[in-house]
Amino acid sequence: MRVNGSRDNGCYGERDGMGEFWPVPDVLAYLAGRWRVTRSVRDLASGEQGEFTGTTVFTVFTAEESGRLPEDGGLLHHESGTFVWQGVARPAERTLRFLPGPGGTADVRFADGRPFHDLDLTSGRHVADHPCAADLYRGEFTVRDPDHWRTVWHVRGPAKDLVLRTDYARDA
Repeated sequence: MRVNGSRDNGCYGERDGMGEFWPVPDVLAYLAGRWRVTRSVRDLASGEQGEFTGTTVFTVFTAEESGRLPEDGGLLHHESGTFVWQGVARPAERTLRFLPGPGGTADVRFADGRPFHDLDLTSGRHVADHPCAADLYRGEFTVRDPDHWRTVWHVRGPAKDLVLRTDYARDA
């Protein structure tokens, strides 16, 4: 079944039990709070697989932290947990900035303010590209319901052929 342009198989739009897309009129309001995170990382070239488990917390941050005007604020995304690769567990974390965009969308930036991608979940699904040197990161974001969403990033380039699948479940 195809939903909002998704495909049942292939690289993008994989449903994998996500059901229908759930529209999100305001992405920042939807994301605010604490989420449990599980991520699988698969290297398609080598067959190696890894897994990240942890939490992501979206907290309101000030305009000074965002580098924008006072009325512009946004959410600070802080992810922390454990990444296991080739049997070795290591602590892992990252921080992103989610700034308000037009019509309930977001402008996602790295912690240092560099642009990452846009995010529009008004249909419950969004695809974003991020070129990084010779590699291309293509992410698909899908929302299932008020408490579950997923990202699938495909990373392709001369030295990379990866799939990163992340499931988020709202922490009660």
